[in-house]
Amino acid sequence: MRAFKRYGKEGFTLVELMIVVAIIGILAALAIYGVRRYMASAKTSEARNTVGAISRAATAAYEREIVKSELLPEGTESTPGTSGLCASAPDGVPKTAPPAGIKYQPDSTPTKDFEAGDNVTGWKCLRFTVNQPIYYQYTYKVNSGYAVFGTATGAPDPTGAGFEAGAIGDLDNDGTKSYFSRSGTIDATSKMLRTATTVFVADEFE
Repeated sequence: MRAFKRYGKEGFTLVELMIVVAIIGILAALAIYGVRRYMASAKTSEARNTVGAISRAATAAYEREIVKSELLPEGTESTPGTSGLCASAPDGVPKTAPPAGIKYQPDSTPTKDFEAGDNVTGWKCLRFTVNQPIYYQYTYKVNSGYAVFGTATGAPDPTGAGFEAGAIGDLDNDGTKSYFSRSGTIDATSKMLRTATTVFVADEFE
């Protein structure tokens, strides 16, 4: 009678299984980190783009002539037009603090949020508005009371004759703020407005 030898299928050892599980865990952790980093970068791009847009609006406002609205009696002349920075926006948007890990929908009611100001003051003077929900509090300050300079170490000094377009955020709602700003200053000799080379960033992903 012929005897048949049975060959059993060999399985994985415990060590091999542990190594595979460890590799999968590492890859999963890297994937999660990458996704979170990508999502955070997408959010911070809002601040960079908006701060840049506010800065460009401030430059455009400085370069155009501001003319006072007047009713002139016959035989009289109007006040000469002037070029200058728009005066500070009285409040940030939102007014009290940056959203804490959530978005804020700006109020489009006249005199509210980005609709505040007039032809020489704030957002109206800048002709700047945002209609979509925002992750950050945005500010525009001139001459003093800057929101970012002096708070986030390293932000360029706008000087006494300058402006600062700023964004303050708290994306992870941990109480630590992130700061973005782009400043500009008026040259005392040429009267030209010079802006910072790029947007200043501190604690970007906070």
